[in-house]
Amino acid sequence: MAGFECASQRRADKKRLDLIASTGHGQHVAADYSAVAGQGLRAARDGMRWHLIERMPGHYDWSSVEPMARAAARSGVQVIWDLCHYGYPDGLDIWSPAFPERFARFAKAAAAFVREQSDDVSYFCPVNEISYWAWAGGDMGRFNPSARRRSGELKRQLARAAIAGTHAVREADPRARFICAEPAIHVAPPSSRPKDVAAAEAYRLSQFEAHDMLVGRLMPELGGSPDVLDIVGLNYYPDNQWVLGAGAIPMGHHDYRPFREILTETAERYGRPVIVSEFGAEHTARPAWLNYVAGEVDAARKAGVPVEGMCLYPVLDYHGWDNDRVCDVGLFGFAGPDGRRPVYEPLAAELARQRPRFETAPDADDHRVVQLRREA
Repeated sequence: MAGFECASQRRADKKRLDLIASTGHGQHVAADYSAVAGQGLRAARDGMRWHLIERMPGHYDWSSVEPMARAAARSGVQVIWDLCHYGYPDGLDIWSPAFPERFARFAKAAAAFVREQSDDVSYFCPVNEISYWAWAGGDMGRFNPSARRRSGELKRQLARAAIAGTHAVREADPRARFICAEPAIHVAPPSSRPKDVAAAEAYRLSQFEAHDMLVGRLMPELGGSPDVLDIVGLNYYPDNQWVLGAGAIPMGHHDYRPFREILTETAERYGRPVIVSEFGAEHTARPAWLNYVAGEVDAARKAGVPVEGMCLYPVLDYHGWDNDRVCDVGLFGFAGPDGRRPVYEPLAAELARQRPRFETAPDADDHRVVQLRREA
């Protein structure tokens, strides 16, 4: 899969980010979808910018989305639509009861819009990275709502919104499918002291809190239920494993946990299909990271873990959120005036080498580890 960076939050200095605009994806969307399809990527994550669509409460302008939906359809690319990728309309208080209620109304309208565009089954990610947003926006003050020491409160509020949004989408389109994209992490203790071991394990297990809220295992008063969680999305990057209170764990170190084990644990915990909803690396590490993640996914699938997709994210280079530096992370670079983008050939070559591994599904008899179920 291809992933188009679609973050639209306000930074701590109140500047609004719009990665669909700054990458040129909004301007060159037809060429972009044609390009990813040409690389054999027939599904994509993309985003609806809520702040553009609902400038006035209850009034929806789909002009920013319609060209994207048309371009994807023409190129034969199935889109998973992010409905809230860190951004929300100005004037809306994220801490208020109105936030999940208004998001649910928007989500229902978005599902109705998508259904009008195609008879295909629609896919949505209601609220992207609840856990990361709660940390970055609720503890670190990095972007909206730019709070400190309120991550738990923000996580609960975002879970409320995701739950309400999922139910609202189903009212408009009962066939709709959903992913919940959350960071997949591993945290090792800095020593063998029981206190350090317990602290590291508590931090590691916190990665499951958002999913647990959705299924109603954690804080059922938020409204979660088993049917809310559909496809479990895991976002995985080279710095997603670290020693508690210290730096990243290098691959090959004895504390580094194989990604296949993380995939297996998550699938067994929820009994749901899994996708790698984001993965990527920067500079020359891009093809090596694809090679590693693809190998781990292949191993997990052969062991019976239902991993159903991997999303190169982001598929386009972009400017850094805080300093506008060029982040060369994509399969494609910045577009020229004609919409054409340079291809990062080492990553394209690795993608071509990896694709044949996944052109056929593992035999059904191989699915021994995970028994899919619809109950939590």
